[in-house]
Amino acid sequence: MRQEIKKVELRNLQIEDYKQLKKSMIEAYPDMENSYWDEKHIEKLLEKFPEGQLVILADDIVVGSALSIIVSEKNAYKVHTYKEITSNYTFKTHNDDGEILYGIDVFVHPKYRGLRLGRRLYDARKELCEQLNLKAIVFSGRIPNYAQYANELNPKEYIEKVNKRELFDPVLTFQLSNDFQPVRVMRNYLEGDKSSQDFAVLLDWNNIYYEEKKKLINVDKSVIRLGLIQWQMRSLGNLEALFEQAEFFIDAVSGYGSDFALFPELFTAPLMADYNHLSEAEAIKELAKYTDAIKKKMQEFAISYNINIISGSMPYLENGHVYNVGFLCRRDGTSEMYRKIHITPNEVFHWGITGGDVIQTFDTDCGKIGIVICYDVEFPELSRLMADQGMNILFVPFLTDTQNGYTRVKHCAQARAIENECYVAIAGCVGNLPKVNNMDIQYAQAAVFTPSDFAFPSNGIKAEATPNTEMTLIVDVDLDVLKELHEHGSVQIMKDRRHDLYQLKKLK
Repeated sequence: MRQEIKKVELRNLQIEDYKQLKKSMIEAYPDMENSYWDEKHIEKLLEKFPEGQLVILADDIVVGSALSIIVSEKNAYKVHTYKEITSNYTFKTHNDDGEILYGIDVFVHPKYRGLRLGRRLYDARKELCEQLNLKAIVFSGRIPNYAQYANELNPKEYIEKVNKRELFDPVLTFQLSNDFQPVRVMRNYLEGDKSSQDFAVLLDWNNIYYEEKKKLINVDKSVIRLGLIQWQMRSLGNLEALFEQAEFFIDAVSGYGSDFALFPELFTAPLMADYNHLSEAEAIKELAKYTDAIKKKMQEFAISYNINIISGSMPYLENGHVYNVGFLCRRDGTSEMYRKIHITPNEVFHWGITGGDVIQTFDTDCGKIGIVICYDVEFPELSRLMADQGMNILFVPFLTDTQNGYTRVKHCAQARAIENECYVAIAGCVGNLPKVNNMDIQYAQAAVFTPSDFAFPSNGIKAEATPNTEMTLIVDVDLDVLKELHEHGSVQIMKDRRHDLYQLKKLK
């Protein structure tokens, strides 16, 4: 019968708790002789690592505990016994400079089970692992129901069936439900564990926030600030006028500490006004003559304003073909080109644009990003391949003339955020450009979209600009929240794909 309790407390173990601790341990391990720690062992643990010793109290009585040491990664994962990992219960294996939080005991008094007290202890261990910047939690768990199946299943087969929920094990099932993963079977691990037939399962839980080493400068950032530029189409007298307007916005978003500035697709189109007497196909080739100069200037802006610039897109002439391209201009002065892969019927008919053939992600000082141009976002394969390469933020410069076109871009971008568990930032051009053929009207609303889970806005929209108005949108996105989602989300889309039924891969 479950105990009724009025107060539950989780705190660090104190030596004054020993008598209650011993009593609860004896009750927790009724099938094991000498199932409790001697007081001298508890004193030694508290001397070496007081932060790692936890207890649960119910109405001021110790009813559960989690005991831990820190060991080297090598010792944690090699084959060992319980005596070896604890150095014959002296805990000389404890190493303050180790990488692994090793669990040497977890128990809850049987009268207090069913209240999720064990989960509290496990969660507290995980929090401790993160706070101490340790790589993982490792321990070898008992499999006390294995004795019932030992004549028909070997330990590996038993573990697989428990993992598939075909069998229940009171210890292993609980550990698996707390996100611990089996690593290997341990033979003769705990002497006298007859119900487990002296077998155990080495399990681990990886700390996704672990940092390899502390840095004083160039620390990896968790919160990334995005500066989205909703660009007003206007007549421009020359290239310098374009640079002046672009610099105004770069200055503005960098002044707010933005890590990225995102320009729209074909924001350079006003420069085509001088070639309006030519056919659209010839005019776009003339516009392409500015592209090298624009790239060079964007590189200068990226350095001088200390910001990564995604230069929207512009025409690029190569071997007689016109491509729709843009440039990632990093603040360290380096740059890379990206190309629009899927070309709309309008681009083909009026401008003769050719599609690119490279699917890639880009490394930046703010993590790995992807860039697709407008129509590309309506093809889910591209961003899924990028997500498989570790993309956290997808940037989408776009150009749409009507609200119908914008709706396609918006809703597809939202879908990409959900299905790839990433952030998606979109930015487009607004206003009219009457003196340039095929560029008369534009409709846009810059936005940042998120996955759909409890840590994010309920509608999946982090922020939106005012539609059809020239402005900037400054938005913070947190990469650590994405890490949490990938491992512990309500659904885990990237992990739950059925690779046994289907696969997606690049052909070149």
